[in-house]
Amino acid sequence: MPRSSGPVDSPARLSLISRHLAPDYPLNTPYTVERHPDSIDTSLLPKTQIRAITTDAKPPNMSTQPEHPTLLIPGPIEFDDAVLNSMSHYSESHVGPGFVAVFGETLSMLRKLFQTTDPSAQPFVLSGSGTLGWDLVSANLIEPGEDALVLSTGYFGDGFADCLKVYGANVTQIAAEPGSRPQLPEIEKALTEKKYKLLTVTHVDTSTGVLSELKNLSELVHRVSPDTLIIVDGVCSVACEEIDFDAWKLDGVITASQKAIGCPAGLSISMFSGRAIQAFQSRKTPPTSYFASMKNWLPIMQNYEAKKPSYFATPSPQLVRALHTALTQIVAQGVKERFAAHKAASDKIKAGIAALGLKQVAANPDDQAHGMTAIYLPETVKGAELLPKLASRGVVFAGGIHKAIAAKYIRFGHMGVSVLDPSRGHVEKALKALEEGLSECGYQKA
Repeated sequence: MPRSSGPVDSPARLSLISRHLAPDYPLNTPYTVERHPDSIDTSLLPKTQIRAITTDAKPPNMSTQPEHPTLLIPGPIEFDDAVLNSMSHYSESHVGPGFVAVFGETLSMLRKLFQTTDPSAQPFVLSGSGTLGWDLVSANLIEPGEDALVLSTGYFGDGFADCLKVYGANVTQIAAEPGSRPQLPEIEKALTEKKYKLLTVTHVDTSTGVLSELKNLSELVHRVSPDTLIIVDGVCSVACEEIDFDAWKLDGVITASQKAIGCPAGLSISMFSGRAIQAFQSRKTPPTSYFASMKNWLPIMQNYEAKKPSYFATPSPQLVRALHTALTQIVAQGVKERFAAHKAASDKIKAGIAALGLKQVAANPDDQAHGMTAIYLPETVKGAELLPKLASRGVVFAGGIHKAIAAKYIRFGHMGVSVLDPSRGHVEKALKALEEGLSECGYQKA
């Protein structure tokens, strides 16, 4: 084909791409005026058998993965073999019938994970990290000059505030001391003083292990400022902490693939309510991002969920297949059962930490996350000294990242297969390594 002497506009460029597709499966794009009505017939596609994770006792060392240190940071986490095997799927077209069917099922299963049956709500799965969710919110749900109220419990709440400012929002922050969270009376006071387009809350801030309560917060916002959108940063909470999207009347939850969902990093995952979508559609100005624009992505996600091939930017078929496997396991187990299993493991871990005479950054049990624990170090022990000793015992923890207390604590992630598959022995191994490492550093419980 001769090279064009002038620029090719987007509809023409996508029309060229669509010529490479099978005529039976026409390409839908953000520029398509009408969506093709026919869904893909998936009845003849091969069915993938996926092993469900259970908590039943099994013989040890069942994993087929090579020997490696046990990764117990607050994400990425250890992965189930079936999820990793999904990553080795042969290369395939991102608009071919096999992948489109898998992507559609993946989006539908996200509705079960977030506990929403509202057809006006929409899940999104984009290539990117969890941080991309901040951009998705900031570029689409608030306009330059509008006000946002950010509830911060650590590093990631501060980061969300910074992102909103980049997109031109006027940000008011209520920041708690390390280990605590903003309280409802001060939130109510802020909501009565100004009209906010949206409020953001970090469900679990990975820097502190603080769990924010959502149900009562949502009730407060809907009572005091009913037009304010409620946006939850659930990167470190989705799939290990309960999120009842419909019952709690949330407007957006953003997360990522590599934490409690149990999939390799690289996917930004989110759910937005019909009210949030309507707020986007009512903007007076265009979205302030191209890649993160809901104008581009909303029709794509709707089409994929309807199992219609669609294109704006190329997804990762292998990562989406891994996510499909992870979500299949989650749905098979049951989300309520999964939340309960994480809480039980968390209680065991926190009891073990207390038995060593250690304190948590989140001192109030009501504020403690169930998928990770931030642990204050004894005054005589430095993280730079302890972490290598844990690594020598085959256990990887994370150091502190909250600027006010970074050198004073470490972080223990306990999500996904590490707590759901007892045969791996990760929890016991970690607690033993922690006890021995502290002892090697000269610490003895008083």
